[in-house]
Amino acid sequence: MNTLKQSLSERINRLSTSQTLAMAAKARELREEGKDVIGLSLGEPDFNTPDFIKDSAIRAIQDDYNSYTPVDGYKELKQAISTKFKRDNNLDYDLAQIVVSTGAKQSLANVAMVMLNDGDEVILPCPYWVSYAEIIKLAEGIPVEIKTSVENDFKMTPEQLREAITPKTKMLWFSSPCNPSGSVYSKEELAALAEVLDDHPDIYVVSDEIYEHINFAGEHFSIAQFSQMYDRTITVNGVSKAFAMTGWRIGFIGAPAWIARACNKMQGQITSGANCIAQRAVITAMEADPSRIRYMIDEFSKRRDLILNLLSSIPGFRANVPEGAFYVFPDISYFFGKTLNGHQINNATDFSLYLLEEALVATVTGDAFGDPNCIRISYAASTEQITEAIKRIKEAVS
Repeated sequence: MNTLKQSLSERINRLSTSQTLAMAAKARELREEGKDVIGLSLGEPDFNTPDFIKDSAIRAIQDDYNSYTPVDGYKELKQAISTKFKRDNNLDYDLAQIVVSTGAKQSLANVAMVMLNDGDEVILPCPYWVSYAEIIKLAEGIPVEIKTSVENDFKMTPEQLREAITPKTKMLWFSSPCNPSGSVYSKEELAALAEVLDDHPDIYVVSDEIYEHINFAGEHFSIAQFSQMYDRTITVNGVSKAFAMTGWRIGFIGAPAWIARACNKMQGQITSGANCIAQRAVITAMEADPSRIRYMIDEFSKRRDLILNLLSSIPGFRANVPEGAFYVFPDISYFFGKTLNGHQINNATDFSLYLLEEALVATVTGDAFGDPNCIRISYAASTEQITEAIKRIKEAVS
């Protein structure tokens, strides 16, 4: 086995496995053994894709859309995305500034590969989405973590950002609403961060806004809306979350045209254009008024309140009130050093594995998101599943 590993590239040997996918695989194995596992690990809506979007895909098949697509996306889709950016985000991106990719994850990878050189530092407020750090490392960048906590709603402060900047800092990556904490940066909070960046005009920002519509706080604000940030922000979005289209694999960026051209060049050598049928369906999604998916957001809001209420009855769980996305990210460090039913709990990974084995509930360790004191629990599940899962967790830690 060691010989095989030595034959692989150092690049892949250094790469960590996605812990969300690893936990989902463990849960599947237990189900195959006949265990009744409740999966609260994956970031995937439990709704079906809306019918009006599926109908559009069916029409595309009937209209014989089956050929290679333009590398950066159909012109009609890019126009619909441009209109969406203006309508929802007050951002003016023309077609040359938009690149459509096979999911927002590819959008992020494109940006990393075209922007980062060996040794460039990328600031990551913790917690961050599980793949950010590994994508940055693949591009030979260096992730620089800014620690936050449940007490400050898992948000980076301007002072922390200022202190993290060095002569090697090239980029800042963050998501709002945040995966995994559900935290949403307000316009005022983003303005304070932008003020810090005013003193560092060579730092670029990746603003991951894929959860923008799953927002319980009200208005979503994009950091690129500040005039001084527009020319150095890459706004990343997609349809996986709000439109329940995870498997359709469509993401996109709005960015300065020179960055978009570079991403187009990169993508042209890796995957070329995204799926033709999915792109036609996403035109319909982008053109739709966001009110058409409001029923999903309202349901997520109810589930958030339910899971927070249930978790509040478990001693040792400390959670913020997430204003977006569909996760809670409780601090469970209270259990570190304790023994639960014969299992020694030393860290969040131990705790997450214990819940899977003892309570048959799949969560994800906070280590995967840069915060070793927490676990991520997805509430993209039915109220019955959520209620039963938290009941099992409470029994397992009592």
